[in-house]
Parts: sequence; C-alpha cells; structure tokens
Amino acid sequence: MMHQFRIASAPDHSPVTAEATRCGPTTGPAAAHAAVRRMRSTYHVPVLHRLSTSFIRTLREDPADAEVAGHRLLVRACYIRRAAPGIYTWLPLGLRTLRKIEGIVREEMDAVGAQEVHFPALLSADPYKASGRWQQYGPTLFTLTDRRDNDYLLAPTHEEMFTLLVKDMYSSYKDLPAIIYQIQTKYRDEARPRAGLIRGREFVMKDSYSFDMDDAGLEASYRLHRDAYERIFTRLGLDYVPVNAVAGAMGGSHSEEFLHPCEIGEDTFVRSAGGYAANAEAVVTLPPEPVDASAEPPARVVDTPDTPTIETLVALCNERYPRPDGRAWTAADALKNVVVVLTHPDGSKELLVVGLPGDREVDMRRLEAAVAPAEVDMAAEEDFAGHPELVRGYIGPTAIGPNSPLRRIETDEDGVERPTGSVRYLLDPHVVDGTSWVTGANEPRKHVLHLVKGRDFSADGTIEAAEIRAGDPAPDGSGPLELARGIEIGHIFALGRKYAEALGLSVLDENGKARVVTMGSYGIGVSRVMAALAEANHDERGLAWPIRVAPYHVQVLATGKDDAIFDTAAALGEELDAEGLEVLYDDRRRVSAGVKFADSELLGVPYTVVVGRDLARQGTVEVRDRRSGGRRSVPAAEAAGEIAAVVREALARP
Repeated sequence: MMHQFRIASAPDHSPVTAEATRCGPTTGPAAAHAAVRRMRSTYHVPVLHRLSTSFIRTLREDPADAEVAGHRLLVRACYIRRAAPGIYTWLPLGLRTLRKIEGIVREEMDAVGAQEVHFPALLSADPYKASGRWQQYGPTLFTLTDRRDNDYLLAPTHEEMFTLLVKDMYSSYKDLPAIIYQIQTKYRDEARPRAGLIRGREFVMKDSYSFDMDDAGLEASYRLHRDAYERIFTRLGLDYVPVNAVAGAMGGSHSEEFLHPCEIGEDTFVRSAGGYAANAEAVVTLPPEPVDASAEPPARVVDTPDTPTIETLVALCNERYPRPDGRAWTAADALKNVVVVLTHPDGSKELLVVGLPGDREVDMRRLEAAVAPAEVDMAAEEDFAGHPELVRGYIGPTAIGPNSPLRRIETDEDGVERPTGSVRYLLDPHVVDGTSWVTGANEPRKHVLHLVKGRDFSADGTIEAAEIRAGDPAPDGSGPLELARGIEIGHIFALGRKYAEALGLSVLDENGKARVVTMGSYGIGVSRVMAALAEANHDERGLAWPIRVAPYHVQVLATGKDDAIFDTAAALGEELDAEGLEVLYDDRRRVSAGVKFADSELLGVPYTVVVGRDLARQGTVEVRDRRSGGRRSVPAAEAAGEIAAVVREALARP
C-alpha cells in the first residue's frame, strides 16, 4: 500500500511548501497549484486522502471502558485507541486534530514573544530532589533507575528543567525578561484515570515559563499569558471561565485555572453575580462572628442509643432532650468529627480529625488541597488501632487535639515545637467561639449536649474541608455563590522565586549584584482540550468539530455504483484540494450509502459533499453542514468554488 501524506497548508490555506517551490515558479495560485501537482507526480503522492486506503476503522459499538460521550466517540471514530489504563495510541485522525490545536497554541505563544524548546521526558531525579518535588509528588510520580542505580523520572512537568536551562545560559539582567515554552508529553501515575483523554497517565501539555527581575515584571508576564490564553480558547471555539485556584505542589503566590463548563468535569467551581469565580478548592469560608454563649446551659452527657446517622441523632434529641430555648435541634447543631489518614511525601502516616457542622459533608478535593502535598484517605478499621480514645461513631472534641489529657508539646532538634500525644484536631471555620453543639461524648451510645467552642473545647486550627453549597456568600461579598462543573484546560501560576532559589537561578542586576530571578508557570492541557472539544461538539450521531480543529475541512462521499459518480467525486475532491482545502474522499465501492453517511457523521468533518443520484438527474451535488444540519444542492460544475468560499469564510470568522 502506498503511504499517504498531506502537504502542509500555509497560513493562507495554500498547500505550497518549500518542496513545492523547488518545482517551479510560484507567482500566483495557478502556478502554486501546478508546482504542487508536479511534486506529487515526481514523488507519486496520492492527491487525495482516500478513505479506502486510510488508516481508519470506525466502530459501531461503544467501548466498554468509556464513561463519557467524548471518550466513546473519539474511540468509535478512530481518533484514539486504548493501549493501557489512562494511556492511548494516537491514530491519524486524532493526530491531525491534535496538531491543529497545537498549531493555534504555538501561534499565540509565538505572538507574545515566547520561544519554543523541547526537553526530554526522561529526566534525572537530581533537580527534582533539589526542589523537593521528588518527595512532594509522592506516588503520582513515575520513577525508575538506570543500570547504575541512578534515579530517574518521567516528567510530570518541567519547572526544574526550565529553571536550570535559563541558569545555564543567562547571567545578566540584560537577558531578561524571557519566555520559553514547549509542547511535550507528560506522565503522572493517576490513581483513577478516567474519561479517556480528560485524565490520563500520559498526556500532551504546553508549559511555558517567564523569567523576570522583579514582581512587577512577573505581573506583566502573567497578564501577557492570561490574555494569550483567552485568545487561544476563543480561537478553539471552547467556552471557558477563569477562576481563582490553589497552587498545590506547584507553589507560588497566586494561580488561576481556565475551566470549560461541562457536566462531566471533575472540578467544581463557583461564581457570583458580582464577578467572583473560583475553583471550589480555593474558596475561603467567611466565618460567622463569635457568639455570646453566656446563656448557654452547661454541657451534659446523655444516652443516645440507635443513632447511627446525624438524622437519627437529631430526631432522638428532639424527642428526649428538647432545647431550653424551644427551638428544634437540626443537623446544623451537630458537630461531626471525621477521621482521615494523611500520607506524607516521606511515606509517614498521620491520623487527623476534622470537625464540621452536621449539615455539611466533607469535600475530599477541598480536603486534599488543604493538606497537600500529603495524600488523604478515610480512616479504615486498622487505623484506629492504638487509639482507644477514638470511639467510632461517638468521637467528640474533649478526647482529641489540645483537649486530650495525652497532649504534650515536644521540641525537635531545630527548636520547633510540635504537638504530640493526641491526634490533631482541625475545625471548619463555621465552628467559631460561642457556638454550641451536640457531638460525641467519646463513649459508646452517648453524646454531649451544649458543648461550647471556646468554653468547653478548642482545636489545633481550622481547615477548609467542608462542601461549598449554592447560596453560600462569596468571600469578596459579591453575593451568593452558584455551583457548576468544569474541565480544567489551563492553569497559570505566579511562581515567584521558589524554584529559582532551590536551584540557584540568579543574575547580576544593574549594580552588579546577584539577584534571584522571579518566575511564572503557565500550562495548557493540549490533549485534554481535545477531549473537552469532543464533549462540547457532538450529538447522538457523532462528533461535530469546529472547523479550525477538524482533521479535514470537507469530506466527499461517492454514493452509488456508477463510475460517473466516482469520477465526479474524485475530480471534485481534486479541485477542492487544489483550492487548499483539506479533503477526505470516501471512495469505498462496496459500502452502502447508509454506512457512508453514518461514518461521515461519526467522524465529524464540518462539511460533507454528497455525490450521488442527483448528479445524473439534475447535475447537482448536496452540501451538508455537520454542525447546523443544513443541506443544499449545488451544481456540480460550481461546487468546488462555492464550497471553498464557504470554508474560507468559516476559517476567517473570529
């Protein structure tokens, strides 16, 4: 089988390349197209991508492991194939689409003065040990050793390498500011790879880094990238919302995520009518004012049999122990204490108790963000061994944290005081001084009523771990919050000097003194963007790509048995190709029209030209718009020019 390839299009959609220009003069479209034809003749390159010989095999059934529509369709339409959990093979259609996305990203990065580099994916562990992230990443890091037992890793991201590269090449303030970027494959051992390309173990990412002398320069570089990201996602036709975010293992003073609103997204974000927007992990609770508890009765322990849930506890208290003030007990009056296990980067484990109002659940993603870089899991049966004070189902503040008689303070070799003897106890910010609670009494089948924060118990601190609910006040006072789901497609960080200090990146300033460089980090999940586009652009029949990222602009279908139909379809495809359009020609002879139509809709090419029975009857072909569903008949002799004009107009739209 002859190998097929396509001549890369120039920005004006002309297919002329350097190879083509060697074949003859290129003064005008006709000469250019002639040069391309001569080159193709010389190298025996097929003019069209023909479906009969393309590496495309669609599937009629959904893959068993696909959870979401975009994943199902990308596999069925032969864009990707699963190689291992969270790892995918890119097929020709998928690669064409991915390269379109990469091209838009490159254009906008180049436009802000960024310069492209390319680092290895396999890296020495030494820089990551120096920055601390060899430990901080924990089990998500793919690590390996060479034959000499040296530590290596598959890069999850490249901050350290960018820092060292600039350190190696730049030494003066005159060299800055600088922005460099790459589009490279990254690796993370995700515990729960899901949704195809949305969360994988191998993924394609654009990461760029700015290097400036001071914070003012960093702010300018940050703004430059933020604006570029807005242009990128607009050009891709992808809805997005910039939100405040937590920096996590990356570090830095400030970060924002770009989220694509989508029901299947893993991120919950919030926004207010007044303009506040943040990832739920980054929302800071507005604590209520302290309460005057002088009229609150003394705490007392009561019997509470058969109360396995907050609801049953509240019901029993209202039945047996009515409040003196006449108000009914509610779930918001209960203080539940949730036991979790933290696994720190060095492998050590720590038991932690989180106290929060009974009408709210623990949000594990908020909890994970709050305790990073440690990993967190709910405590299991074996985790309670050695902690008889933790009576499951009846845990209360008086036996844990600073309230425990076992608590003591020890001083380590660095002179730092650390609490020991009892598990740490952290409270939700809603639990303020003066608030009164019903909570566990640390005895089986018993709870304590009227336990007052600040009077009867305290904690080691606060933690943002409770769920955010619609209607909660925005931290900036801009109104009540609404919740939505989204896919993270980009993330920007004001890193500051964390990596520069760890790796010794400094330059000489105007006075000849060494000054640590300040950095920014800016990522786009390129393969994840493709997944988000698939989620946003499909229907029950298949994909429906925006024209800027579609693998082809036009698909030509020959539907019938007459040679005249196939001859006309091939000639039309040739004409469209000569016009600079990217064309896929379905030339399969022994395939029914119904199958061809189904495949065409599944692939999602923006425009389809059907050459069939109307050719002989009326001398027309049918042009179909995949996204709008519109259809119209066009004289076959005029079709190439009309379709080319439609495609160019679509490509030219903002």
